[in-house]
Amino acid sequence: MQTRRSLSSLLCVMSCAWLHSGLASRLKSPVLPIHSEREPLPSKGMSGCSFGGRFYSLEDTWHPDLGEPFGVMHCVQCYCETQRGRKGKVLGKVSCKNVKQDCPEPSCGDPVLLPGQCCKTCPKGEVDRKQAEAVFDGFEYFQEKEKEDDLHKSYNDRSYLSSEDISPGESRTDFVAVLTGVTDSWLPSSSGVARARFSLTRTSLTFSITYQRIGRPSRVVFLDSDGNTAFEYKTPKGYSNMICGVWKNLPQSHVQQLQAEQLRVTMTTATGRQEQIEGKIIKHRALFAETFSSTLTSEEEHSGMGGVAMLTLSDTENNLHFILILQGLIQHRQRDSPLVPIRVRLQYRQHVLREIHANVTAYDPDFAEVLTDLNSRELFWLSRGQLVIAVETEGQDPRHISGFITGRKSCDTIQSVMSSGDALTAGKTGGVGSAFFNLHDNGTLDYQVQIAGLSSEVVGLTIELKPRRRSKRSVLYDLTPELDRPSGRAVGSWSRLEARHIHMLLQNELFINVATAHSQEGELRGQIRALLYSGLEAPRHEIPVPLAGQFVAPPVLTSAGGHAWVSVDERCHLHYEIVVAGLSKADDLTVNAHLHGLAEIGELDESSTNHKRLLTGFYGSQAQGVLKDISVELLRHLDRGTAFIQVSTKVNTRGEIRGRVHVPNNCEFGTRGEVEMAEFDDLFVRDPEELKKDPHTCFFESQHHAHGSLWTPNYNNCFTCSCQKRTVICDPVICPVLNCSRTIQPEDKCCPVCLERKDPKDMTAPERLDEHPEGCYFEGDQKMHAPGSTWHPFVPPFGYIKCALCTCKGATGEVHCEKVTCPALTCSRPVRRSPSDCCKECPEEDKPPLEHADMMQADGTRHCKFGKNFYQNSDNWHPRVPLMGEMKCITCWCDHGVTKCQRKQCPVLTCGNITRREGMCCPECQDSKEEEEELMKVPEKKNSWRH
Repeated sequence: MQTRRSLSSLLCVMSCAWLHSGLASRLKSPVLPIHSEREPLPSKGMSGCSFGGRFYSLEDTWHPDLGEPFGVMHCVQCYCETQRGRKGKVLGKVSCKNVKQDCPEPSCGDPVLLPGQCCKTCPKGEVDRKQAEAVFDGFEYFQEKEKEDDLHKSYNDRSYLSSEDISPGESRTDFVAVLTGVTDSWLPSSSGVARARFSLTRTSLTFSITYQRIGRPSRVVFLDSDGNTAFEYKTPKGYSNMICGVWKNLPQSHVQQLQAEQLRVTMTTATGRQEQIEGKIIKHRALFAETFSSTLTSEEEHSGMGGVAMLTLSDTENNLHFILILQGLIQHRQRDSPLVPIRVRLQYRQHVLREIHANVTAYDPDFAEVLTDLNSRELFWLSRGQLVIAVETEGQDPRHISGFITGRKSCDTIQSVMSSGDALTAGKTGGVGSAFFNLHDNGTLDYQVQIAGLSSEVVGLTIELKPRRRSKRSVLYDLTPELDRPSGRAVGSWSRLEARHIHMLLQNELFINVATAHSQEGELRGQIRALLYSGLEAPRHEIPVPLAGQFVAPPVLTSAGGHAWVSVDERCHLHYEIVVAGLSKADDLTVNAHLHGLAEIGELDESSTNHKRLLTGFYGSQAQGVLKDISVELLRHLDRGTAFIQVSTKVNTRGEIRGRVHVPNNCEFGTRGEVEMAEFDDLFVRDPEELKKDPHTCFFESQHHAHGSLWTPNYNNCFTCSCQKRTVICDPVICPVLNCSRTIQPEDKCCPVCLERKDPKDMTAPERLDEHPEGCYFEGDQKMHAPGSTWHPFVPPFGYIKCALCTCKGATGEVHCEKVTCPALTCSRPVRRSPSDCCKECPEEDKPPLEHADMMQADGTRHCKFGKNFYQNSDNWHPRVPLMGEMKCITCWCDHGVTKCQRKQCPVLTCGNITRREGMCCPECQDSKEEEEELMKVPEKKNSWRH
């Protein structure tokens, strides 16, 4: 479905005028059934572009993803262009272009085309290595670590992730800000200090803010380069000194200002004396290696000064490197001096352990230094959060700030997924391990571990380093005594972490290993990693749901494992976050996650899709999102614990891993009411006063209607109205065709019904509605439909979709929707009588006589339409995509009115140097002539297709 939606979007951008009006947006007919988007589309008040079911901010650029089998079009770049409407309203228009001609000329003689790239590049070598090392050029103590590679290659080394293993969606840029009181104002300054860390991923900015000496802020405000409010975040109530949040859908202009260090952030308190602190958001290379931190404050009232220290340990020696960012410490009268002397001290309970004298400038007060050869006592105090770093100006009227050094704080979740695919000796057992950690300021590490689906009894559960050799595992801590074998759970605390262990934990350099009787070295293994905060609070406080192949029905012996957090908020929206590990690269290309609801775990009827919802399709190892339109049945299963999350791959399309989900909720408010109407006027919000407060509520005919609700208006019962974020859309009802000779028009109904009474076996589907009330429930119009009935679906905000036809399959209660097949026309210039009509017709003077004039046209010849072309049944062709031309690696065919496409299956290559020649569908071994000759001898392998 994502394939068709994205492809239709690209075809529309290339061949149609882009439509801006509300009428035009309603006439776009998506392929049904409509699945939930990964992220909710923003309200109509936001300017941007909608493309392929996703929303993009103004000035965003992206490569269109047409889904399987087309994939991401890396040589096509789309751009959300800013335009102004007639009334001056800012609108977004999508324009796409082929960027292949803009590729730079490679400097080497033998460039290669890497997967996921449009332009050829030179093979990786010394140049790339030097570029990576230059990240911390000028900061010798922040050099990127060189990982020793003396491991035996006879065992699995995949679990130690490098930067190349991270998917493009996970790439991020980090920023930092020091917030202090404003001293240039006539108002008294604040003594508060906050340290904010930001992570930019694609178009979202995640922030973790810790604050001291100030009350809990009521809001966090981002200011643009002109001082205007760019984004405001209202902080939830809480008792901790941490604020977690996400700024989603950053406009490209603000991303550019962020990169140019032109954004500022402010925080304001609401209780007591109103205080405000602010600071500039800057990029800093020290964020890459930071594992310890400190927020420096002053004991003076209204001082308006503070700072942060970012610290890290050397890889091999006990040297503590740090960088100080200071604000307000230098007074105005000192700004005339080119250099200001300061003193930096490392203290333990007022005892000075180390002292450094240095000079800083008034306009660049940052300072960097290294404390060499920390002794065992200093390292112990560092691990317990008992060391203090203090900065003081020298001379008359010295100013002083200080703070405790602790492990780096953030809103990220420290977690691990253990899979058999990541074990030292990789396997496929279908088992899984899930771990969740919490690091305290005093160096204590709380852990909760779950293990399931193992082949034999657990004999060891340990936290380890990456081994030098398979026979020499480096065990740091043994969790086995805390393991409750019947439940597979281990809960406890590791209270003796050394400073080096904390450093490695926050650098993602520790692993958790599960050894069993059959696999003494380890059946499951996983890297302990920080999961970037996504806005979902559950990962920070709740145990995740383990996902295993053994939980699939029937069980799957897979190398993969995973876990998921699922929660339902007060608005009855479902939030989820999924992490998967252990998938092979072939399996990891496309992963789909479904949420199922069923009576009992393990008794899923594979032919049925009742209460099954697609959450998302994702690349890489993790996905998150929100599902809003959830059926009452599914919410009931979540409340009872009879629902489960399932992740599917290309290899196991019916489920690779699965886990049972229990989310207690109060979202069920009785039944749907009358079967015939089954309308839910605001299913989850019944209080009229609450409706008035909702900014998305619609006011129509003196009544408030909730966003997403449907109703029949008083002025005409032959219309169906829906509320879409303060906008009311009313569409005329399309009545079904009746197969009877006599009909009657009831006064309270819009559509006629058959008059005569027939035997049930001779009655048509619409007439059997009252006889068989079980029928099918369709999410779009929120109505019950009789078994065997057909209808044009009603999909808010598009209205009735005449280009789709839905059928209720009475045996299963499943709704099946497909695109309407238009008949072949003999005239040269067909016309579309109404803009909302699906099929064109011949003009009256050219129109040949038709035996069936049914507007649905569902009984015509089963042709297929792809793009602008029609194809007969069993025809096959290579699809043409705008800007890319003919896709020779993809074959489509017409199967009784349904277009199906497949990409050519490529053989699995075992060589190290893989390249893709221009004009070829499959990658090849670059230096292997023998493999090429072997493929030429067996042409049928080259022409195999994926099924």
